[in-house]
Formats: sequence, C-alpha cells, structure tokens
Amino acid sequence: MMHTAIDLAAKLVTFTEAFQPRTVALFNGHDVMVAKLRGEYHWHVHDDTDDFFLVLDGRVEIDLEDGSTVTLDPGQMFVVPRGMRHRPRAQGEAHILLIEPTGTPNSGDPSTAAPRRVI
Repeated sequence: MMHTAIDLAAKLVTFTEAFQPRTVALFNGHDVMVAKLRGEYHWHVHDDTDDFFLVLDGRVEIDLEDGSTVTLDPGQMFVVPRGMRHRPRAQGEAHILLIEPTGTPNSGDPSTAAPRRVI
C-alpha cells in the first residue's frame, strides 16, 4: 500500500464536465469525491443519506425546499439532511468535495445519476 497525499487541485484539472463527480478516495464505505459545478443542477432528494458539500473554490448556493438558500464560499461546508429536496448551483465555476456512501446516485435517482468514475 502506498502512502501518498491526494492533490485535489491536480485531480480537478483532469476533467471539465460539471455535475459529474469523480471518486478520489474511499473512506469507511464512502466515496470521497471532487466535482465541478457550473450553472444550476436540478431539484432532487436523497431519501437514504445526507448530502455533504465542502467548497474548495468558487461560490456555491444550495436552494432548499423551504425556500431558503445556503451560500458557501471556499472552506465552508453544509450538510443537506436526508429527505430534503435541494438544488446546488454556481455562477461561474465552483469546485467541491463530496462524501457519500458508495453507490449513492448524485441525482437521487439511479436512472439519471452520473456514472461512478474513479480518478
């Protein structure tokens, strides 16, 4: 087993697609992922798990079903509780770190989820 640091910025430059998370590590049955956000993602819900967002670069807004919006700048995080409809969005491009149980569909629906990609 190699013991090396994971360079998140180096991982992020390997792809350009928005809302297409890439797994960079495994952690206790969870995928640690990076993703790029541009524009609005669709409203969705995760019935079985919370949704963890940590902003690495840019600004992310997460609209919640109760009408509120959480604004996150670099170094800030937010956890959307399971079962809460939400919509992440970014003006320009933002980079985020996500932690989700392995196999969790990013769209909340396996039929519309981005494929799991490991980099």
